[in-house]
Amino acid sequence: MKSKIRIGNAGGFWGDDLGALKRQLLGGELDYVTIDYLAEITMSILRKQQLKNPSLGYINDFVEQIVEVAPILVTQSTRIISNAGGINPLACAKQITNRLKPLGINLKIAVIEGDNILGEIDSLYPEKTYFTNMESGQEFAEVKNKIQSANVYLGIPPLLEALKTDAQIIIAGRVTDTSITMAPMVHEFNWALNDWDKLASGLIAGHIIECGAQASGGNFTDWEKVPFWLDFGYPIVEVCADGNFIVTKHKNTGGLITSETIKEQLVYEMGNPAYYISPDVIANFLSIQLEDLGNDQVKVSGVKGLPSTHFLKVSMAYEDGYKAVSSIIISGENALNKAEIFDEIFWERLGVHFEKSNTEYVGFDSTHKHLSPENDPNEILLRFSVYDMDRDKIDTFSKGIAPMILSGPPGVAVTGGRPQIQNVMTYYPALIPKKEISAKVHYLNAEGNIIQTTEIQSISGFEQDTQEPEFGKQISNGLAMEQTGDFTTMMQLKELCLARSGDKGDMANIGLIARNQTIYDYLKQYFTADKVKFIFGDMCKGEVIRYELDNLLALNFLLEKSLDGGGTKSLMIDAQGKTYASALLAQKIRVPEYFITMNLI
Repeated sequence: MKSKIRIGNAGGFWGDDLGALKRQLLGGELDYVTIDYLAEITMSILRKQQLKNPSLGYINDFVEQIVEVAPILVTQSTRIISNAGGINPLACAKQITNRLKPLGINLKIAVIEGDNILGEIDSLYPEKTYFTNMESGQEFAEVKNKIQSANVYLGIPPLLEALKTDAQIIIAGRVTDTSITMAPMVHEFNWALNDWDKLASGLIAGHIIECGAQASGGNFTDWEKVPFWLDFGYPIVEVCADGNFIVTKHKNTGGLITSETIKEQLVYEMGNPAYYISPDVIANFLSIQLEDLGNDQVKVSGVKGLPSTHFLKVSMAYEDGYKAVSSIIISGENALNKAEIFDEIFWERLGVHFEKSNTEYVGFDSTHKHLSPENDPNEILLRFSVYDMDRDKIDTFSKGIAPMILSGPPGVAVTGGRPQIQNVMTYYPALIPKKEISAKVHYLNAEGNIIQTTEIQSISGFEQDTQEPEFGKQISNGLAMEQTGDFTTMMQLKELCLARSGDKGDMANIGLIARNQTIYDYLKQYFTADKVKFIFGDMCKGEVIRYELDNLLALNFLLEKSLDGGGTKSLMIDAQGKTYASALLAQKIRVPEYFITMNLI
């Protein structure tokens, strides 16, 4: 058994840096490299592709990356683990073997299937599970006949089985983002599947590196501190058998790793920090201890975990109407006034009522809305978007923008042709008992044919019923009050905090991290859930929930109903709330006199 292993990440989404895998392999010794491609939106896109061509449904970029680095892999023992299989992992593996065969390279591959339960819906519902929407409470019967994809988030058991083989490449479908990092730790250190603290530590490590360069200086609030941006270093975790680990990157690469960059990634796409659920363990983020060792090294320790639940999450998508997006550029003097005129006359001339329609002034207030500072732009990208169940209405919209170009104010430029009508796949999350799900691990030969298959159950026998803690939770109630006291000035929040935002369906999260303990103590009193609800106004149509993370000097805000339905259904240019953190940091708040006298900022 090894005393330490090194696991690197080479991608956090479909479309990430295609050169990252090669740089990780050549930059220094690694035992494993993981690549995470899948998000809810990605699964919908892959399903659309597969409906047009049944042989597709996987991440072809991964195939190209493996072909590129195959000559390197044959000289190393580094193993690659990825969820690049999407909804067709066997086809992904077959394509790799087809591409490598003419090169005379044989890389052993294992494939994990079992997450795709689309063909089993009728046997599962309603006898074995109700598939109630876990976010909205919607009954499954309302969408059952429109379901186009249904994929279970598998945990580490099938990955552990694949690791028992000598496969150098392991291709999975919809496993959890953290599992591909956790599994090598359990495999190498022989951790018990009920050693909750160690498993939780593995989950935290996976969460830190699953989004690639976001942990190593990408999207960092203090981006000016990043020394250089070329040859960007992707994160690596050096994990010890006791579960403690160090986050780092290869030497002489771009980016930056400090406790601040790690904190930002920790609060990304977080719900209740004391109850972060995965198929294999529930991690308590309130137990995390960070130590900045310098030289792009941060130690993570003290992680605590709770038993896993009896359920797995199912990511479904169903056909849900159509949408289209069209835009033109408005330039020159009084660009904003001209854009407003174009906005008014476009919808009036069109004369069609849509289920949803939206206009955004890109370059003025498209992402931050009323939170944007005042400005007088000399050009605006005027973006129109619509959604409706009636395709004919969308077709009328797609033909409506061109006549505007010659029959409105001057200074107009065309950005493209007639907009394409898109089929909307709406995300539908549900739960299913683990006992109903098993996975299959296939071992392939050089021809891409299956020579061995092992079936693995999802249930471990250690699952328990646990209750989500309410510690540090605060819910908005519409009573935002202006602070009173010994204030000296208004100060931009960015001077006091770091922040990062993300999405979960129609909910955005914003993690707000104080720069020191005194600032945090003040913000806990000042920055209530009601305060954030008041700041975002109509941008958040639901409640705001706040959680406290004293160990990270952070507050996590969940903004419900803030992404126009989320994912593929949203008409917002920022459909995933990625810019919400920047919007919040740009706001000014009152600060007390002692912030100045104590040189806290």
